[in-house]
Amino acid sequence: MIPLALITGFLGSGKTTLLRRIIDGNRHRRLAYLVNEFSMLDVDSRRLTDAGKDLFCLPGGSIFCRCLVTSFINQLRDIAELNNSSDAPLQGLVIEASGVADPRVVGQMLGETRLDEYYRLARMVCVVDPGTFPILLNTLPNIAAQIESADLAIVNKTDLFDEPTLAGVERTVRDIQPTIEVAGASYAAVDFDLFATACRPDVTGGYAPCRDDRYDREVFATDRPVDIHRLMAEAAGLLDGAYRIKGVVWDGTATHHLDWSPTSRMTISPTIDDARRTELAAVFPPAARERMVGFFNRLGAGNP
Repeated sequence: MIPLALITGFLGSGKTTLLRRIIDGNRHRRLAYLVNEFSMLDVDSRRLTDAGKDLFCLPGGSIFCRCLVTSFINQLRDIAELNNSSDAPLQGLVIEASGVADPRVVGQMLGETRLDEYYRLARMVCVVDPGTFPILLNTLPNIAAQIESADLAIVNKTDLFDEPTLAGVERTVRDIQPTIEVAGASYAAVDFDLFATACRPDVTGGYAPCRDDRYDREVFATDRPVDIHRLMAEAAGLLDGAYRIKGVVWDGTATHHLDWSPTSRMTISPTIDDARRTELAAVFPPAARERMVGFFNRLGAGNP
């Protein structure tokens, strides 16, 4: 059977950074990776292309919502069939779920579809952002559901917060799930056994609806060069209240990776993606739609 590790965590918590570390640390093993994007724009898997031919992406929602779960099930079946026909069997599958995922249904799903004949659910790891976790916990139930399902919580970005804040976050995590293992990390740097069968709480859930009124999303794309300095200057005050923005920005000379979250704010970094266009995916509360669309419209007009 193929051991399966599921990585969850709210938008911007550091799931892709953790996945990057897992890929780099397991190049001696044949692992498959499945990246789930809430947005229709595939951002994260484009940053992980060196993971090889066993990298798969499912954008456009949560793998545990009614709209995408059938595609998710079919993808798992395809991976199992590829594994059965290969001379070099997979040693594991790592799934990065979307930040809005409620993973409590995963065990039930594997049983109902008989995929548990091919996969062994080994680890469920939740990455926690100490900045957004206490603020959004009571308004976004999926955040608590991710903790309830996990056997390991990685409290990430410890370099950005003081000890009382981190201790408070750990207490809250343990209040939600008393048997969970908790590890602190900066840039998701934590060692753990990726496929050790850990003791998980007995949780169940249902498939999420296709539309969740707590989240809105938008994709922006333009071939027009973008002034990154002006973009960052306006974004500094405009994006408060958004959940996540990420993608690539073309400034007329080079393409850059853009990453914004409420805790880490905006970072611009080099990328091997030579898209020569700007493509951004944003997730935000519905009340922020007018503000976000206006920002993107100005960006497209060359006036961020």
